[in-house]
Amino acid sequence: MINTGRHLVLVDTGAGGLEPTTGKLIHNLQVEGIKPEEIDTVILTHAHPDHIGGSTDSEGNPVFPNARYILWKDEWDYWTSKPNLAELDIPKRIKELLITVAHNNLLSIQHQLGLIDYEEEIVPGIRAIAAPGHTPGHMAVAITSNNKQLLYISDAVLHQIHLEQPNWCTAVDLTPEQTVKRRRYLLNWAATEKALVHAFHFLFPSLGYVIKKGEVWQWQPIETGD
Repeated sequence: MINTGRHLVLVDTGAGGLEPTTGKLIHNLQVEGIKPEEIDTVILTHAHPDHIGGSTDSEGNPVFPNARYILWKDEWDYWTSKPNLAELDIPKRIKELLITVAHNNLLSIQHQLGLIDYEEEIVPGIRAIAAPGHTPGHMAVAITSNNKQLLYISDAVLHQIHLEQPNWCTAVDLTPEQTVKRRRYLLNWAATEKALVHAFHFLFPSLGYVIKKGEVWQWQPIETGD
């Protein structure tokens, strides 16, 4: 959740009611004093269930009724083309879940959806960064404020081990070669710019810095105190 002073921007919406332990987004926003209707921009880095599942409610209605949803055009084109995910060596039920959640959520927010197809500033200080590979239209998000940077890498890097083994991929990376290429680009950027990094799947607090270590990198989480 990003408050720019002019915009309330949410980046990804979590898994929704996919599992009994998910779907706490609205409650957590309300604890912070934020109502769903106050959010004016929702950036969806890609259409996997754990990033898009909280975009709609159990009846298929957009959870953020006044928001413009932002998605990369390649992502929309892919998931609405009824892919069979033949490239992925994963169980059929997982493929069906990926396809169903993406299809249902994207069509439900279609009238609020803004598609982008190049790196651009979504709102002042928040920029979309192309990071295809994990999915065709996967994106990272660069946030700047007062000469400070935060880079949200979403699923371009799924585990800390990928900093030391950047050529390793997972079963759900659609195009491994492209995944590795953009991962290396983002890690090098984060290390060179000394940007604070948010990594969706890393251990709490999921915030830290990327340190160059020879030909690879190392993760340095922020200190959280006791």
